[in-house]
Amino acid sequence: MDQDTPWYDNVVIAALLRHARTTYGKAMRDALDAAGYDDIPGNGLYIIGGLAIGAGGVPIRQLMRELSITKQGAGQLVDTLVSRGYLQRTPDEADRRQIIVTLTERGQAAAEAQAAARARIDAELLARVGPDDVAALRRALGTLINMRHEAELEDPAH
Repeated sequence: MDQDTPWYDNVVIAALLRHARTTYGKAMRDALDAAGYDDIPGNGLYIIGGLAIGAGGVPIRQLMRELSITKQGAGQLVDTLVSRGYLQRTPDEADRRQIIVTLTERGQAAAEAQAAARARIDAELLARVGPDDVAALRRALGTLINMRHEAELEDPAH
């Protein structure tokens, strides 16, 4: 590696993604801890943040798909978040067999703390690399996500 080559050019993209995710995760965890929400399990950040962005609730079946976890795993995660006051369960009006999870007042407050931390990281990233690079990053990540979805459509077992 010559001195003109940035260190990240010699790291595989998957490792860069993992470590970049840690930057967001640590900032959000620190903000949640400081605000008194230190009891949210790992994937709980994804659920609370996602519910805050989306309109209304999400069926547990959708959480299973998005998190790539089992029905049992999703149920345990939701149980934990319900018992700690972040989520509530309600029957789906359209399909009584489905359970919808929504944020409680406590969950909404945690989501706001999480969003503020995420916004700080986004703002710092934008200041460091500029809007064109942030747009290119979003495009590249979106392409990776689309590649996964396309592979699933071709082979649902994939």
